[in-house]
Amino acid sequence: MPLYRGDATERRALSAYVKLIRASESVHAFAMRGLIDEGLTPTQFSVLEVLYHLGPLYLSDIARKVLKTGGNLTMVVNNLVRCGLVRRSKKAEDRRYVLIELTAKGRELMRQVFPRHAAQIVEAMARLTASEQKQLAGLCRKLGTSLTTK
Repeated sequence: MPLYRGDATERRALSAYVKLIRASESVHAFAMRGLIDEGLTPTQFSVLEVLYHLGPLYLSDIARKVLKTGGNLTMVVNNLVRCGLVRRSKKAEDRRYVLIELTAKGRELMRQVFPRHAAQIVEAMARLTASEQKQLAGLCRKLGTSLTTK
């Protein structure tokens, strides 16, 4: 007997949503295991990863990439600066724009940590076949992009 007695459309949507969230949280926790040993939060790692792969970016661009608010990222970046992993600079002509870039220490940390993190993700996703991984990626993209354009 279902917990929620809504119509079939509601029950199906709610069931899919719960499974999506549970799977996402399980995979995320599995993939983030090694980062805890490095003293990094998932958001700190996300910022470092974006900078590692894309180079220096403005705080507002990082916020869009990691799907966080600028206010939340300010605290994250402050902590990364304090750890010596990133540095910030402001444009002389418009000091509202804050450019964030990896330091040598930050680049070295990512050179060590990212391959292990990628291996964790590969291990987690190995529960699915290559075809299933492609199908999952397509479905997630379809769902995510359809909601961000509205």
